[in-house]
Amino acid sequence: MRRLPVYLLIDTSGSMRGEPIESVKVGIESMISTLRQDPYALETVNISIITYDRDVKIIFPLTPLDELQLPDIVTPDSGPTHTGAALEKLCSQVEKEVKLSTPEQKGDWMPLLFIMTDGHPSDIMIYNQVIKKVKQHNFASIIACAAGMKAKVEPLKQLTNEVYSLDTMDSSSFKKFFKWVSDLIEVGNKSIGATDELLLPTPPEEMNRII
Repeated sequence: MRRLPVYLLIDTSGSMRGEPIESVKVGIESMISTLRQDPYALETVNISIITYDRDVKIIFPLTPLDELQLPDIVTPDSGPTHTGAALEKLCSQVEKEVKLSTPEQKGDWMPLLFIMTDGHPSDIMIYNQVIKKVKQHNFASIIACAAGMKAKVEPLKQLTNEVYSLDTMDSSSFKKFFKWVSDLIEVGNKSIGATDELLLPTPPEEMNRII
């Protein structure tokens, strides 16, 4: 069975501390629970979570849904947001984990990438340099979420055309966002291979697409 690799990059810098990161964890757990109820997703979807602040941490590498156990996600009191370093780590993980097709065997489906941030890259030079490399990894879709009023959308628009803002950072908003992510993964899981264009489900009213 070919896998659908799904990567989540979560900004855990200072302002995510407390209720926001706890709400994100609840949202991720709800997303995993929803996907586990889809027999096809249970067989094919593999998820990796990478967090970033001043450090980049692989919470878990690409893992089948039925083996996922979400550990505690720690946020620092303050410090920089190393989005560029996180994308560099993402690229190295994709190169190690995603199986490419060969004449002898079919590889994985093209991966999906979701990136959530409540700020902007502190390592802007590295960030600008790594964008081209990210795009060379042929993600089926890259979805960026700018969470909260301090999040900057301009850097995200350099990475992808699919940029959404989430103005409120409460548990209800994050839960709806991750429900939308699970819907998107299920749509992608069923349509990848049949079409080159991934049609995104309608986002919740809390999310605004940035044009």
